[in-house]
Amino acid sequence: MLLTAAVVLPLSAATQPQIPAPPPAALPTPLTPATLATAYKANRENAAEAARMAAADGDASRAAADRTLASPGRHLLRFDARGTGQATEVLGDLAQATRVAVLVPGSDTTLDTYARFHTAAESLYRRLTHDQPRTPTAVIAWLGYKTPATISTTVLTPGRADQAAPHLAELIRELRTLTAPAPGPAAISLLCHSYGTVVCARTAPALTGLGVTDIALVGSPGTGAATAAALHTSARVWAARGAGDWIAEVPHIDADLFGTTVGFGTDPVSPPFGARVFAAGPGGHSDYFTPGSVSLANLARIVLGETTEVTRA
Repeated sequence: MLLTAAVVLPLSAATQPQIPAPPPAALPTPLTPATLATAYKANRENAAEAARMAAADGDASRAAADRTLASPGRHLLRFDARGTGQATEVLGDLAQATRVAVLVPGSDTTLDTYARFHTAAESLYRRLTHDQPRTPTAVIAWLGYKTPATISTTVLTPGRADQAAPHLAELIRELRTLTAPAPGPAAISLLCHSYGTVVCARTAPALTGLGVTDIALVGSPGTGAATAAALHTSARVWAARGAGDWIAEVPHIDADLFGTTVGFGTDPVSPPFGARVFAAGPGGHSDYFTPGSVSLANLARIVLGETTEVTRA
């Protein structure tokens, strides 16, 4: 009964009118370190055009969001302002990075709410450069899929994650050619939040041999896998949950309901899952990247390969 209620009670988000937007910019194919600047410039120009079109349509909020992403100095690897929007943003010098963190967001992350996602990525990048200023690092904020709404039935099923997984795997493969400082491509960490942990779990089996050393699951409702071993990855699997995170109240069950899998199963911070559980402090669901927090310090250590320094829960 609890599971049925969880499916029936949430209301789908109201349908939003489509905001006029240009098609994505034509980029050099394939992207290489030498063409990154060209791609960044093309995507900024595309974001500026999207801002003009949104403003002309009377959507001041989207226009402002697009305009911000069009600012000089923003490094957009991908950008698509259509619908709820998608963006892949780079912080740092990607071509020279020896360690790269890819942030995978959860529900309700769109171009309209992108600023808070960027803030999280920026917070991590500042921590990395503070802790290891001589280590070339980059952070990628990957809004590369249509995230579910928190109040919807979609957030209870793996459908959006299944759609997202091939695109995340494509990004990781692309990073192999975009980060090639001596002696080779960068070590990559996936930092996955909330519903984004389901995306990372669905992607994990395709990442073998692509340089992903660590997968960190924070604020997870479950991944759809019963154990860390069931992710079929050679990467170290980490998990954390803040003491004030409401996600702890989500039932950790999964079941087939009307032909659809509902729920995500085993709690990743529970002993049966078998992840490396690290301390996240007292924070809530949106606090994992808060400057000065225990969780941010540990996530930075994971990205930097300082795994023995990670404080365990």
